[in-house]
Amino acid sequence: MITTLLINLAYVVAAILFIFGLKMLSSPATARKGNLVSAVGMFFAVVATLFDAHAITWTEVAIGVAIGTLIGAVWARRVEMTGMPELVALFNGFGGLASLLVGWAALFAPHTTFILVTIALTILIGGVTFTGSVMAWAKLSETIGGKPFLFGGQRIVNALLLAAIVASSVMFCLQPDNHLWLYTIIALSFLLGVMAVIPIGGADMPVVISLMNSYSGLAACAAGFAVNNMILIVAGALVGASGIILTQIMCKAMNRSLANVLFSGFGAVGGAAEKLEGEVKAISHEDAYYILEAASSVVIVPGYGMAVAQAQHTVKELQELLEENGAEVVYAIHPVAGRMPGHMNVLLAEADVSYDLLLEMDEINPRIEHYDVAIVIGANDVVNPAARESKGSPIYGMPIINVDKARTVFVLKRSMASGFAGIDNPLFFKENTRMLFGDAKESISHLIRQFK
Repeated sequence: MITTLLINLAYVVAAILFIFGLKMLSSPATARKGNLVSAVGMFFAVVATLFDAHAITWTEVAIGVAIGTLIGAVWARRVEMTGMPELVALFNGFGGLASLLVGWAALFAPHTTFILVTIALTILIGGVTFTGSVMAWAKLSETIGGKPFLFGGQRIVNALLLAAIVASSVMFCLQPDNHLWLYTIIALSFLLGVMAVIPIGGADMPVVISLMNSYSGLAACAAGFAVNNMILIVAGALVGASGIILTQIMCKAMNRSLANVLFSGFGAVGGAAEKLEGEVKAISHEDAYYILEAASSVVIVPGYGMAVAQAQHTVKELQELLEENGAEVVYAIHPVAGRMPGHMNVLLAEADVSYDLLLEMDEINPRIEHYDVAIVIGANDVVNPAARESKGSPIYGMPIINVDKARTVFVLKRSMASGFAGIDNPLFFKENTRMLFGDAKESISHLIRQFK
């Protein structure tokens, strides 16, 4: 009786910690603490579940914690900040696979028709999440390239796959002892996950990551119903709901509907973008310094190039020097800058940049024309004026940071190559734009030396 009470109490505490942790994750200032609070909640939930099943001892708990801590510490140290999107994608995939295995295991316990339905749903969502996340990882790491893979009748094939899964699920519920139907659901779910993600371009990966995060939560929720575990239902529902909300935010930031995301086929560039002609004006580090030295207001727009160059700490140092020189410095953050939701926030937080200096797109755009200098560091698509000016552009209608309206724009790039979306940027040819070619970290270091 006492044991049951303690287990239920642990579940309640875990649920409360999940909710508070999720709330903390909504703000960059409290996100780290939110992760820790949620992790503690999950620890309580896992331990309580294992003891409820009489499957583990305190010694085994300690061993498991030690092994998990070691793996996490090693992984955290080995993975570069540029690899965080791929890591998040894999974590989503492993979450989906874990839910699939839980659903599979539930088949070997006494089950009703309802349980069989939840098992089928768990396997479907978990399988799609696993292979879809692996494909997202492959695109982000450019193992298979970031371009969309399209073929005629792709949506029809996906619809037929889904219909086949539904039919197999019905047969599975009618004939649970015939494991052929179970294996069919698993195989088709894996295939559907691949087919759902391959038509999505690399530039849309923030949407994919947030969507797969939601799917992993929904799979966990379904698994909770399959094994009759309340805390798994609660945790899965929280992750699923928050993932859907984040997906909606990402869709809005990319001018895409949620329905478009859910039914795939989005993110593909509808054709080759019109080639731009004009003169690119390069600038030396010395000339860039003179302009910055005279500036009273500077806005920095980070992108994936900053992550690649690992320049966030150097950017912070430049910010401090500009402030010592009397300039106001802020950062303009686009919701889908980088390769995952909040990517730039994570990088800048690592460099201890004050959260008060991070301005969202809607905050900076109304007053960006009053800034003396806008420094674009490795961003491309999120500052591309074609989204505002060219109706023929694949990204037309996408909300962007209007850096071209600043008095002077510095664009730090290695070359004139297009961004991850493969679209040329007319910003580079604007009259008020100056290109500072080279590695972003080295270029900013040159500017820092000029100030010193």
